[in-house]
Amino acid sequence: MSNTNAMKTKKIIYTLLIILLGIIVLAQSAYVVKETEQVVVTQFGKPVGEPVTEPGLKFKTPFVHKANYFDKRYLEWDGDRNQVPTKNKKFIFVDTYARWQITDPLQFYKRLTNERGAQSRLDDLLDGETRDVIASHSLEEAVRSTNRQADTTGRISQLIEDTLPRIELGRRRLQNMIQRSANEQTKDLGIKVLDFRFKRINYVEDVRKRVYERMRSERFRIADKFRSEGQGEASRINGQKERELNQIRSEAFKKAEKIRGEADARAASIYANAYNQSSRSQEFYGFTKSLETFSRTFDTTTTVLLSTDSELYKYLKSMD
Repeated sequence: MSNTNAMKTKKIIYTLLIILLGIIVLAQSAYVVKETEQVVVTQFGKPVGEPVTEPGLKFKTPFVHKANYFDKRYLEWDGDRNQVPTKNKKFIFVDTYARWQITDPLQFYKRLTNERGAQSRLDDLLDGETRDVIASHSLEEAVRSTNRQADTTGRISQLIEDTLPRIELGRRRLQNMIQRSANEQTKDLGIKVLDFRFKRINYVEDVRKRVYERMRSERFRIADKFRSEGQGEASRINGQKERELNQIRSEAFKKAEKIRGEADARAASIYANAYNQSSRSQEFYGFTKSLETFSRTFDTTTTVLLSTDSELYKYLKSMD
């Protein structure tokens, strides 16, 4: 009885071992490829067959083959903030970034092994190309992309345009130059740089202070020019105002004198007419008073002796 139980126990143990071994073998032989992944199967470190790029459940030789997973999506590269001299010997900090992709996983595995190796290689390539391109061009080429006009009008636009040097290539073309040069050097690495950009460009501290001082002096020069032009324009306007004011005053004085002369002439005429009318009235009044005096003083029997100087004689004489 005890022998029978021992046999059953051994069978159960063997069965469990076989099942466990089957699970291990199945786990070692099957692997899953996601949509965002691609796989290179290796045998003792050497690639076997073509890379697996289609998603799904895949199989390999257990315990011999190994599945090496690589990302199929766009990957990020963030460069170091490097101090680089420009063509005109200005030291600047250049911070860059890029997007890259594994285009040939088999070649990628052979040359770079993993993403860490790719990042290290991109550090050397992109940082080196950035230094070469920046050192071969001026700062303005790395900052500006076009020779567009300033967003101002009139004299301000002209003054600002005078302070902006023209560029031949520009920031966008410099970035494309670095990207193309990097891709030429990564053809046999199984990767491709999809995009490259200058994230930030700035002066080093000691140069930055001098640049700010120069910018201030340049703006002061423009302000002084505007101020002098404004003063000249103000003088011209004030001169024109004075001329117009003097002309208005002259015309007003001329018109006032004319009106005053006409008024004086009219007043003199009125005074003369009034004087003439007053003289005749006085004579008539004297004449009537003389007649009244005659009527009260004389009658038909009155005899009067008058001298030729008498006013009464004058009136009587005028009645003849």
